[in-house]
Amino acid sequence: MPIHFGTDGWRAVISDSFTFSNLRMVSQAIADAVASDHWDKSENVDQKKIVIGFDTRFLSDRFAGEVARVLAANGFTVLLAQSDSPTPAISFSVKNNNAIAGVMITASHNAPRYNGVKLKGAFGGSALSEQCRRVEVYINDNEEQARGPNLMDYQKAREAGLIQKFNPLPAYFEHLRKLINTDIIADNPQRFVADAMYGSGRGVIKAFLQGTGCEIHEIRGEMNPGFGGVHPEPIAKYLGALSSAVSSGFGNFGVVTDGDADRIGAMDERGNFVDPHKIMALSLKYLVEKRGLSGSVVRTVSTTRMIDRLAKRYGMKVHETPVGFNHIADIMMNEDVLIGGEESGGISFKGHIPEGDGPIMGLLLVEMLASSGKSLGSMVDELLADVGPAYYERVDMRLSRPVAKAEMTDFLTKKAPAEIGGEKVAEISQRDGVKYIMADDSWLLIRPSGTEPVLRVYAEGRTQEMVRALLGYGKTVAESVV
Repeated sequence: MPIHFGTDGWRAVISDSFTFSNLRMVSQAIADAVASDHWDKSENVDQKKIVIGFDTRFLSDRFAGEVARVLAANGFTVLLAQSDSPTPAISFSVKNNNAIAGVMITASHNAPRYNGVKLKGAFGGSALSEQCRRVEVYINDNEEQARGPNLMDYQKAREAGLIQKFNPLPAYFEHLRKLINTDIIADNPQRFVADAMYGSGRGVIKAFLQGTGCEIHEIRGEMNPGFGGVHPEPIAKYLGALSSAVSSGFGNFGVVTDGDADRIGAMDERGNFVDPHKIMALSLKYLVEKRGLSGSVVRTVSTTRMIDRLAKRYGMKVHETPVGFNHIADIMMNEDVLIGGEESGGISFKGHIPEGDGPIMGLLLVEMLASSGKSLGSMVDELLADVGPAYYERVDMRLSRPVAKAEMTDFLTKKAPAEIGGEKVAEISQRDGVKYIMADDSWLLIRPSGTEPVLRVYAEGRTQEMVRALLGYGKTVAESVV
């Protein structure tokens, strides 16, 4: 099976396609791509330094060591994380150490049987799409030429100083202290549950807040490569353990990070899931109204329009991008952006790296609650009374056959309805899939997944009835496409 190295790297099933042999081939292609003239050769970047991190999945530490052996054999000095670490901490380490690239062994929020490789650029975010394409070119080229990977003995590489172990957290924490106001938190310490979902965010929020007086009860923080049998994705259906912990009185709210901690979710005191739409809107409100910050706002096509309503009030420009944090990062690197985020929970803000970061957004939420003196539930209620109501739902439909994106987009645009649920269709967007935007700001988005044979149907409505009408229409139309 050919290895497809996309903009989010490579993911595959462990011991099926994700094998040591295939990983060495991918690592060699990364070494070739980084050494080539096509890679970013900024003056202040060490051309021969690469950072490697890994999550808590089965064999992730061993896979990371194998990548290090290949890169060392190609003459790179590798900074290898000493234990599992959040993806954003590794991305920050790339930038902080002036490394030319970074490799993170993770399959993020995917099922436990998967593992993967994420490639990072020197700027501290996901590698650019042309850099990822270059890796794929070298994978195919090396295969055609029957060129095997260079490989160095691990111990020899350690003795030669080509593989150096390091702890990414101290420098990452020092950076976070410039962006999170621990004085505000220490003035009103919070009592909450931190749910690591057995991922590499374990212990991170708790360690950062040491000394602030916060009482943090961490759950799912032990090593469990099977993730307790659930996907390590911070969405309501996988958060039974967090709901139980909050309702049992272990905290007044909960924050949750995914398998590699680049996504955030939360739970209020009543056990209601607080999704990334609300977290991003609350964060935007806080950064502008309490911190007095400015800049533009970036959100993906599948993210709440509460963001647009707030931005309009503040006189801020809103950029809508296709799904994928790499699109948000492109704008963050070229413009003064206050906050950028997507519905899946990848969010970052001004002063930080262009990368979704679960711990920093969880910490910002703790700061917001400490500053307001209110409960999370009441803050969400106030937000919805102010710029809502906004009800959101997503349905994933398995495809019996692959659907060409262009064909689907063309079909949905030509067959666009005049109205749905009694609301007129005011606008049609083709930024990523097809999005029908209603006169009352409700919307329906239909788009094929970039990573699996699935058609995603997203809806946001001003009432639950409207969401049902939008999803009902979306499913009917989607079925006619597939």
